[in-house]
Order: sequence, then structure tokens, then C-alpha cells
Amino acid sequence: MKMMKLNRLFIAGVLIAGLATATSCRDDFKDLNNDPSNVTKTIPDGILAQAINQFQPTDYLLWFYNTPYFTRWDQMGTPGGGFSNDYTGMAEDGGQGSQTFATLRLRNRLQTYINEKKDVADNGYLAATGILTVYLGIFDTDIYGSMPYSEAAHYDDKGILTPKYDNVQTLYDTWMDELDSYIKMLQASGLNSNAKQDAAYKCDWAKWAKLANSLKLKIAVRLYNNDPAKAIKIAEEAAANSAGLILSTDDDFLFCKATDVNSGNADVVYGTGNGLSTVYATKNVFKFMLDSKDPRIRFIYAKNSYNSKVVQSFIDNGKWDKLPTDVKKNVIRDENGNFKAWGGMGEPWVRYTALPVQYEPKNSHDSKLLSDEDYEEYWNSGTRYLIDIAGKQKSYNPFSYYTNEMRRGRVDFTLPTAMTKNADGSVNMHIIQDTQDNPLYQMYLGAGEVNLYLAEFALLNGGRFAGKSAEEWYNAGVRASVEEFNKLAADNKIPYYGTTYNYDPNEKPIDLQAGEIDAMLATPDVQLTGTKSEKLEKVYLQLLIHFSEQPDDQFVTARRSGYPKVGSTLLPFVKFDQVALSAIPRRFVITAPLVTDRMKAVKEAAYAEEGFKTFGTNSQGSQYNGGNAPLNVERLWQDKNAPQWGTPKE
Repeated sequence: MKMMKLNRLFIAGVLIAGLATATSCRDDFKDLNNDPSNVTKTIPDGILAQAINQFQPTDYLLWFYNTPYFTRWDQMGTPGGGFSNDYTGMAEDGGQGSQTFATLRLRNRLQTYINEKKDVADNGYLAATGILTVYLGIFDTDIYGSMPYSEAAHYDDKGILTPKYDNVQTLYDTWMDELDSYIKMLQASGLNSNAKQDAAYKCDWAKWAKLANSLKLKIAVRLYNNDPAKAIKIAEEAAANSAGLILSTDDDFLFCKATDVNSGNADVVYGTGNGLSTVYATKNVFKFMLDSKDPRIRFIYAKNSYNSKVVQSFIDNGKWDKLPTDVKKNVIRDENGNFKAWGGMGEPWVRYTALPVQYEPKNSHDSKLLSDEDYEEYWNSGTRYLIDIAGKQKSYNPFSYYTNEMRRGRVDFTLPTAMTKNADGSVNMHIIQDTQDNPLYQMYLGAGEVNLYLAEFALLNGGRFAGKSAEEWYNAGVRASVEEFNKLAADNKIPYYGTTYNYDPNEKPIDLQAGEIDAMLATPDVQLTGTKSEKLEKVYLQLLIHFSEQPDDQFVTARRSGYPKVGSTLLPFVKFDQVALSAIPRRFVITAPLVTDRMKAVKEAAYAEEGFKTFGTNSQGSQYNGGNAPLNVERLWQDKNAPQWGTPKE
């Protein structure tokens, strides 16, 4: 792949901010003789640039930890080998939370600088850095609960070595106060602004204020199960706030950090450097999305390998019966048995196939719960999806996985092509690749999410909220979500967007087409009709789909709502006979502090306050309390009154 040079203005701010964070070490030597040009000073816009540059809520945990675990627990994804008997277990965490403290340190340094300078002109940079800190704090408390915050990152200025842990209810109140303070800062006049150092909003402080105000809704929906009245009051105040909310895609917190890289993997710029091809889509999710003609399926998931030329290659090589069932059922063959046209929904819809939600497929197969054919097709493919011509082989992916280009930059794409034998006996592999490097655009909070939250509050509050009906908020949310995914797909130049690679005449691009959103909103599975609980289910399912690129938020939505629902006719949660719902985790493992940990006593006190009796793994063999697993029973504060998996409150 080609490697390019990083945007100089942006990286300059990052480097300056990095140096700025070290100036406290130099303060002790300020009286020594120095060339004034060599003295490093805090540069507020540079600190904001650094905060944005390091803002990557999941980092490598996205592929290694969060996506694999969260999607199997909330059943929005399927492990490649099915749901094994230890799918409720997990490994110890690899470091989530460090970004919050790193960003908090930047915010604290900016605050100190402004206090000492006694000039509020740089308050925009302070507020924006603080907003990023609150976002990351919400993200981390979603999984771990209590955390150091009010006393954290204050070693330099206050000498605090063992900061106290703040509990979640205190943090929610703290963050609400901070967000209000940031909004006031951002609405003041005379603020400095260096747009070149702000990759997110180009120092448009009004948009930063909308982001701060919208974050209140993220707190409110998490608070609802514990204090409905307070949650609704927060949402009402946010809706009435003069800052406004992110209700239009024009205000989305969706951006690319930098257009180029200078060396190495540069994951800090491009997101995780690892693929997600081991996590597959589930048939339940795909049925729901295909039944409603949801265009987002084309942006979230990759097409399988079976274009019409590949299908014909299987026919030519006597392997028609070895094609995936969901592919065969949509192929129209001519009188000679060759590929004629696509049936069903046609291209590109027919290229999205998924795995069933199946517990222990191998054991199910052995006990004849699966037919031999089904077991081989889904779980023991062997050479089933491979073509061999004159010793040359090509394998083809039968099922859809998450589109890697939506989560990582610089991905090369190889088009699935058929092999052919030349007249001289050699084999033409027909290699077609897209190797153009592309930076990563990511969405962190947008109009789809905000409007759907308002639809949720409308349904929980009598059908209307902030002057609009639940249906109005809901339709605006679904529409914005589809538009946001279409923009991400276009910006990230994912495979098949805007092109068919001029290979298969039956191929179709995946671009959003005129009228598709209206058609989707008119389908029975999406249209906001039915009882209050039926409408709420539709809101939560749309949130779950919307959070397909944000597995943490997807997990939180399923956890707090109880959807997907066991027995649902829309998108069911499968209850395995062998695994109790109370065995599925609702938080991550907390690592037991070492004896040498200076924070040992502080941590243990915080864990005791939360009611955590265990730190270790959550495997089926580690159950207690009558078969309930610790990571389900020992819940975070915000999760204590939430419904069990798959069983929403009616």
C-alpha cells in the first residue's frame, strides 16, 4: 500500500500539545538561562488537536474485544463457529479507559492555563476538550461503572497520587453540570478559533455546543431505568436548551481525523488496524433488514462472494449443490442449467447472506438437531466453497461479515472472480483489486441517534415530546440514520459503492437510491404502528441497527431495553436451553488489584460499593447464586433495574 505524509497543520498541533503536556516538568528550571525560542508553552488549539487525534473510544479493542463479545451477548452478530458452550465467558481486558484519563489530563491542563492567564478567549478549546472527556467517560462507565474522575489526572497541579473513585450516579450529575458549563462557554463571544486544528467541527463552536447538549440524552437514556422522572427532565431541558440538538446530519459528530499518514500503522489516525471478518451477521438480523428493505444492510455488511460469474463457475465445475442455500434460492437458471438472472429481491440484496443463531452446532449435528447438509453448509464447509482448476484453487466467502472499510482505513479489496482455463491449459485467475488508500471517516454521535432517543422519550411520556409526536421523531431518526450510513459508505469508499468494477454485468452498486428510505418507512416492520410496547420495540431495533458501527452503544441499548426480545416476530432473541439468560454478562471483567498497586484499597472500596464480589472470568463453570453468573448478577449501578436479556418490561 502507498503511504502518504500527514497533514502538516494538524500534526503540528498534536506535536505542540504533546510538548505542552510536558512543560510542568520544566517549570522547576524556569529560572535557568534559556533561549526564549526554545521554551515550550501551552498552546490551547494544539491541545484540542491532540485530544481529537487520540479520540478513539475502542481502539484495537474494537476487533479484539468489544465487537466479538458484545455482538454475541446481544445476538446482533454471530461467531464464525457458532455459539460455543463458553460464549458467556471472556478474557481479561486489554486497557479500555486509558483514553479518558489521557484526555482528562489535557482538559485539566487547559483549565489551569486559562485560570493562570485570566483570559477566557480560549474557552472554546477547553470546552471542546472537556466534551470529548465526558463522551469517553460515559463510554467507560457503560462497561466498568465507577471510575476516578474528580481527582484524576491532578498529579501535576495538586499532587494527587491516589484519586478517589466516583460512582456512576455522581458522575452523571457531574457531567451534566460540566456540559452546561461548556455550553455557556461556547455561546460566549470573542472566542479564539483555529479551524485548521479542529478536525471535527473546524472550531464551529455552535456545533460543539449541540454535541454537548446531545450528550445529555445519552446520559438520560442510561438513567431512565433507575430514575425515570429525572431522565425525562434532563431530556426536556436538553430539548429546550438554546444550544439546540444534533437533529440534522449537517451537525453530525462524524469526521476524518487526517487525510494522510507518514509512517507505520498509524492506527491512532485510522482506527483499528485489524479486520472484523470473524464476526458474521445473523439470519435474524438479516431477515429483519431485508424484509424492511433497509439500505443500511449494504453499508454495514459485505456482499458475499457469489456474483453471477462465480455462481456460473460453480455450475461449470459440477458444484451447484454446494452453493449456499440462500444463494441458490435466488438464482434463475436457463434450460441448460446455466445462470440466467437473479430472482428474489435481485442484486445487490441477494448478495447478503448470514449464519443462523445456533448453539454448539457440532453437538447439535451429532444429536441430529441439524441435518448433515445444514451442518456442512454453515459450520463444516471444508472444500465446499472452493474451486480447483488444474491445481489452482480459489475459495469463496459464503456469508456476510462486517464491512472492514467502515472501521479501518487503508484496506485493499479483492473482487471475487471466477477462474478460467486458457487454450494453452494455463489458468487465468482474473485478479481485480482496489488498492487505493483511503482515510477513515467515523461517526460518534449523529442525528439518527438523537432523533431516535427523542422518539423513545415521546413513547415513554405519553406519545409526544418537545412539540413533536413519537412518529415524527422516529421517522426523522430512521431517515437520518440511513443517510449517515450512506455518507460513511461513500466517504470510506467501501467495496461496490459507486462501482461494479466492470466485471460482472449482473452486478449492482450499493449506493442509496432515490425513494428507498420512504419505501423502508412504509414497510410493516418499520412503520411506527401498534401498541406502545410494539412501537418501543421498533424504536429500540432501529437504535440497535444504527449502532452497528458502535458495538458498545449497541450493547448498552440491548441491555437497558431488553431487546431483541425472546419470541419476537420482528427480530427475536434466541434463548438456548443450555444457557440461562442470567448467565450472559452485562459488564466486563474487573481485574483484581495487585498487592503492589498503590490504588488497591481505593479500588476495593469502590468495587465493594458497587456490590462486586468477583473480579475474574465469567465462564459457565464460574456460576454461583443458583446458576446465575457474576457478570450478570453483579450489575453496574445504571443497570440494576434494567430487564434481563430478551425480556423487556411490558
